[in-house]
Amino acid sequence: MECWSMQISPSPPSSSILNNLQGSSSHFGRKLSNRFLHCQLLSSPFPKPFLQLDDRPQSFVYQHGLASLSSRTKRGPISAEAGKQSWDFGRFVKTLYFFNGPPSPAKFFEFLIEKLSNPSPSKPVKAMDTSGIVLVAGATGGVGRRVVDILRKKGLPVRVLVRNEEKARRMLGPDIDLIVGDITKESTLVPEYFKGVRKVINAVSVIVGPKEGDTPDRAKYSQGIKFFEPEIKGDSPEMVEYIGMKNLINAVKGSVGLRKGKILFGFEGNNSTELTWGALDDVVMGGVSESSFQIDRRGSEIGGPTGVFKGVVSTANNGGFTSIRTKNFSVPEDLSAYDGLELRLKGDGRRYKLIIRTSLNWDTVGYTASFDTVASQWQSIRLPFSSLRPIFRARTVSDAPPFDPTNVVSLQLMFSKFEYDGKLNPTFVEGAFELPLSSIQTYIKDPICPRFVHVGSAGVTRPDRPGLDLSKQPPAVRLNKELGFILTFKLKGEDLVRESGIPYAIIRPCALTEEPAGADLIFEQGDNITGKISREEVALICVAALDSPYACDKTFEVKSVIPFSEPFTVDPENPPPEKDYNIYFKTLKDGITGKELLEQSPVPV
Repeated sequence: MECWSMQISPSPPSSSILNNLQGSSSHFGRKLSNRFLHCQLLSSPFPKPFLQLDDRPQSFVYQHGLASLSSRTKRGPISAEAGKQSWDFGRFVKTLYFFNGPPSPAKFFEFLIEKLSNPSPSKPVKAMDTSGIVLVAGATGGVGRRVVDILRKKGLPVRVLVRNEEKARRMLGPDIDLIVGDITKESTLVPEYFKGVRKVINAVSVIVGPKEGDTPDRAKYSQGIKFFEPEIKGDSPEMVEYIGMKNLINAVKGSVGLRKGKILFGFEGNNSTELTWGALDDVVMGGVSESSFQIDRRGSEIGGPTGVFKGVVSTANNGGFTSIRTKNFSVPEDLSAYDGLELRLKGDGRRYKLIIRTSLNWDTVGYTASFDTVASQWQSIRLPFSSLRPIFRARTVSDAPPFDPTNVVSLQLMFSKFEYDGKLNPTFVEGAFELPLSSIQTYIKDPICPRFVHVGSAGVTRPDRPGLDLSKQPPAVRLNKELGFILTFKLKGEDLVRESGIPYAIIRPCALTEEPAGADLIFEQGDNITGKISREEVALICVAALDSPYACDKTFEVKSVIPFSEPFTVDPENPPPEKDYNIYFKTLKDGITGKELLEQSPVPV
């Protein structure tokens, strides 16, 4: 087979066009692919090769003129202009195939026609921000509907999880954003429904009602079980409080985020989360730098495994960068619950770049942050998503769409002579380098506030508590067994929240009433108090807890100072001042749940 000659001009085709030599199933593509690919790769010296990853002040210079190579041209390093080092063509092809697979001429011509017919690049479309939604589960209950009302008055986006759509729209309005689902049925909690949810207030509770029935407006229920003989209505406490809680946590965990973050790469105990990395060096631009990514099984700071980005960087042939890049993830990562990425690494005193891509395309904007390291020291580097710069070929793209953390498709680490917009890396030195990297994970910035607020119940640790006089306890404690172990399963549900890894607050109200908010409050821990509190007040506490770091990872009981025997009313003309709930939250301590005595003599269910 013979190859035709090519004229190489001083202004070569753009890398964005050549990049699109990718797979096509068209008849034209199948017919020409083998011949065209062979000739294209051998005949074109690629003055500005199509895998360009970084920019340089000058292009790699080859002699211009007619370039004609036959199919018998030798494989291996290609010699450049006198005084330059040989270019490793084989490594170039390996890089191309590793990330993109074999190129297709049909794809190239299709893309070229599209460019010629529409030479002006279209303006990027900015994705709508759907983050920040507060999900209210149990939104048609006494506390839940009040929570929805408060959130709306604050102008916060609300989505509700309900079982009965008609009831919810009648109660909350026809325009309410809702999910129809049942926490006792895992199949109804489709993860897509929870996209954009960042915080959850869970007011779901097993239904307890009077054995003798109730009025249409549930007047007896509103008074509390202190005033009627109770029984479970509908699903059992185990299904609602325990299994339902497990299903709800699993449904929202990916959306609301974990306190310790999500590991994208790293080793933890016997578990590992690994990515497929490939070298992407200046060989794609005619350079000779070379790098790799290896696993050192004993190289971490504790003697365990760690990744190592290492190589030799050279400015020969106008090069000057090495990098490793992951293959595109099979499923894009949604990292929108987090504030950035944290790298745990052993520095060498040099400046590196982290590049995050949100497009499956090869030659596209990379959202980039530079970071400095300390020589011979293990350190954690936090790179906020807000600090990422949209970079294309080492130039800032001023009209690029904002970084979309819901669609992360690949990561790249780079050591380069070049910074951005013509600036140089002040720490760049030619020669060997080595950067041990033990993990890449997301993080939530401090101060961390609750992402999951759960409305439980006072008394959950009291059934079978040693030495407790049950005759002095509320009905739910005395009737725990008769009510299907209601408090026992509420406690087991709480444990699921505490063990989930989600930043949380667990509010245990005493007996709920229909009285207005405004009474002075008592916050306690250890599950010992009895009393009453209004549903409206509990709803206000839930919403306040979402924004308070003092409430994070706390479990507490709450009641008003008004005894049961005294009704509490509010003068509409002279309402009580709004409370600063942080005053109460600041008194709370970590690790106090009331389970301490139970754990001394556990009673199985």
